[in-house]
Amino acid sequence: MADLVIDGCTALVHDRHGTVGFSAETSVVIRDGLIAAVIPSREAARTEAAERIDGRGLLAMPGLINCHTHTPMVALRGIAEDLPIDAWFNDWIWPIESHLTDRVVELGAKLACAEMIRGGVTTFADHYFAMDRVAAAVAESGLRANLGWAYFSGQGPEARERSLDFALRARGAADGRITTSLAPHAPYTVDDADLAATAALAAEHGLLVHIHAAESAAQTATSVRRLGRTPIETLRRAGLLDGDLLIAHGTGITEGDLDLLGAARGRIAVATAPRGYLKFAWGPTPLRGLAAAGVPVGLATDGAASNNTLDVWESMTLTALVQKASEGDPTWLTARQALDHATAQSARAVGLGERVGALAPGRAADVILVDLTGPHTRPVHDLAATLVHSARSGDVLTTIVAGRVLMRDRRLLTLDVPEIAAELEAELPALTGRRDGGPIQEYDA
Repeated sequence: MADLVIDGCTALVHDRHGTVGFSAETSVVIRDGLIAAVIPSREAARTEAAERIDGRGLLAMPGLINCHTHTPMVALRGIAEDLPIDAWFNDWIWPIESHLTDRVVELGAKLACAEMIRGGVTTFADHYFAMDRVAAAVAESGLRANLGWAYFSGQGPEARERSLDFALRARGAADGRITTSLAPHAPYTVDDADLAATAALAAEHGLLVHIHAAESAAQTATSVRRLGRTPIETLRRAGLLDGDLLIAHGTGITEGDLDLLGAARGRIAVATAPRGYLKFAWGPTPLRGLAAAGVPVGLATDGAASNNTLDVWESMTLTALVQKASEGDPTWLTARQALDHATAQSARAVGLGERVGALAPGRAADVILVDLTGPHTRPVHDLAATLVHSARSGDVLTTIVAGRVLMRDRRLLTLDVPEIAAELEAELPALTGRRDGGPIQEYDA
């Protein structure tokens, strides 16, 4: 007896080499929160199920993964526009964040979860403050998440201890949907001693480390001028390349850094959020070099304060286009490569490479159904190209996590957006109108 069967869909599948392909007239059988089978629909017709979804005309694929975001920052969506990064941080974001409350964090996280569910995101990696409140939002929403409590060295040793305490308390929460990480902010805000201590704690407790590093070429140049080494070299000296590490952005990664990352003993990954880089006039994440070094790159949005949206579908499209433009090569990045980044590579990036990222027996039943019947997706000559370059996040009809339907036919089932948004908006005057306080940190990189 299955809990749920999706009948008659086309399924995005990976072969034994990990190559993306498509299987027509397929059914996805879900039992106990896991994918039990991906089989021809004629065979699934004999499977009894508590519930069936008619998948004809729909494409089933693994849920998207937002590999680096700051969900509560939806509260600051659009508040600081058309600015260089130092003014964005120092004049707006960090002064405002000095007035953050736990309630704003939770409401922002809930609104972000609703946005991601509607966009087909089933897992996200968050790097922020007051993470107990974000964990509560994850539990209520039904999503899957890796959560890390961010810290700066300027906050003192108790900040690192708080990040560890949260990581140990919260992992396995929300019926196992929450995993955790240590979250030092960046090499320019966390000193060498704290980075080394973080590496030791991560190794001792089996934790991922999630950090911003080599965010831009200018940031890398500043590090070389001041310290005589790149941010990636700083991570290596601290021992962080010997463990599980998720590097956010990496647009300032150099050729020498690629050699370091390729030779690293740990499982290293990078998260790329191209929309924000276009806004800040940064260069692209060097996906081609990272691929040659064997480093997976997952898709991300960053926070909505810089990116304005948590639309990972848009990140997939932009990644493909920006890579073509930056490399001057229309054969790179292909649509199938972009889908690989959106699925298997993103799963590896957040430390869940064996649990999500593919429609395969034994994987978590994190599935989205995409409507391919709209005029903007037809006719379909190449399914991969249709998904990457024609389909949109609004074409996601149904979002399923661990076998539970969180959105059905575009209707959210776990979160009340009007109620959340109204309460959040009532909190905003006290948050955004008091920029007289000192910033939580100074951007000087």
